[in-house]
Amino acid sequence: MSDTLARPADTGAGAPARPNAVVAVLALAGIVVSLMQTLVIPIVPELPKLLDASASNTAWAVTATLLAAAVATPVVGRLGDMFGKRRMLLISIVLLVTGSVVCALADSLLPMIIGRALQGLAAAVVPLGISVMRDVLPAERLAGSTALMSASLGVGGALGLPTAAFIAENYDWHILFWASAVLGALAFALVLTVVPESKVRTGGRFDMTGSIGLSAGLVSLLLAVSKGGDWGWTSATTLGLGAAAIVILAAWGRWQLRATQPLVDLRTTARPQVLFTNLASVALGFSMFAMSLVLPQLLQLPSATGYGLGKSMLMVGLVLAPQGLVMMVMSAVSARVTKAKGPKVTLMIGALIVAAGYSLNIILMSQVWHLVLVSCVIGAGIGFTYGALPALIMGAVDPSQTGAANSLNTLMRSLGTSFASALAGVILAQMTTDFGGYALPSENGFKVVMAIGAGAALLAFAFATFIPRHRAAQATPATDGPAETAEVAAAKA
Repeated sequence: MSDTLARPADTGAGAPARPNAVVAVLALAGIVVSLMQTLVIPIVPELPKLLDASASNTAWAVTATLLAAAVATPVVGRLGDMFGKRRMLLISIVLLVTGSVVCALADSLLPMIIGRALQGLAAAVVPLGISVMRDVLPAERLAGSTALMSASLGVGGALGLPTAAFIAENYDWHILFWASAVLGALAFALVLTVVPESKVRTGGRFDMTGSIGLSAGLVSLLLAVSKGGDWGWTSATTLGLGAAAIVILAAWGRWQLRATQPLVDLRTTARPQVLFTNLASVALGFSMFAMSLVLPQLLQLPSATGYGLGKSMLMVGLVLAPQGLVMMVMSAVSARVTKAKGPKVTLMIGALIVAAGYSLNIILMSQVWHLVLVSCVIGAGIGFTYGALPALIMGAVDPSQTGAANSLNTLMRSLGTSFASALAGVILAQMTTDFGGYALPSENGFKVVMAIGAGAALLAFAFATFIPRHRAAQATPATDGPAETAEVAAAKA
């Protein structure tokens, strides 16, 4: 691939008149999507009663979102490259609003699952937003803006949890989804009026066969991983789905290598910079889940256990909320480090900070302020890593492939999180302590999960060391349109 910078004349895109407004609106859209992911957490234990269904069936309200997001993210990213990233961003937000309204009107299981699946289809908003930024923002704004957009996932999740818990404890649970619908409608209106459409398009024909194959493979894999604990890891259903995933994804990969216009350009994905960035993303996604699983349980378990703190879900949200603010601040610091040293160094620093946070948690876990401190340290590391990942991806792919490449990277993080959920569930189910006749996860079980989280972060650091490092190039000043940042241009393979 050529190392020359993309010119406005090449892209046909003009710089927006209000870049600050564009960044703010896209970040808001990312926060709204991340709110959708945490919205249901406070009411999960109550769903069987609220929907008059069994706990195993109501779990599909969470699983449906996971599956829909996994399928939609790479497909919508590719459609964005073909037909317009802003257009697909708006369609994704419409799906979010529709799903929220369906859930807000639901009083039984089936419409709740349908609504949550529609919400999951909006998961591509963040990678699409990052791709829009690359196409329309001036060069000097790109690094900080993409870091903020990437961090919006964590910011929305951290700030949304206490709000959702407060609403769930004091008001009708349907208000959670009406609020999501209103915020989604606001995001839609702002994107429509403020964000310009990028003219960077690939055109061509959509790879429907590749889309169906990838969807089938991912659904099989994630069902086996997410439901294996309920069905039994050695059950015929779990093993059959795992085997089907391997066969389908292998056939899909062969098809992608042969297709003239593939859904995912595997040859680009195999470039060292893209490959090791995606591997680091899987490891980071794996690492991130440990915090979202361990800290809430430690806070909510009875204090009589000797290690639980006996706090409410609202307190859990308040403890985790500062992490979102830390991530927002550190995304700006991440951008400065990326400009000075390159995104590879930023990613390595972030991975080490995350590992340090988990190591600290093994020692400090007996007071509320301990967990606030730990969540903030880990949040600082996430702010670094989430800012570096899109810069590394965009530095290695053509502008016309940005949507698909960023979406695939987001999917890699999600896969890592799903694998971590399964492994942590097995560990905490095996390492238990008896409490009043109930088997609760033991203190050592939590420490093992945190140690694995630290190890996964160190694995991400190891992957990052294999990312090619290029000498920084001078950025070409932007004129009437967007250009790539120096670090992005220099990083191209």
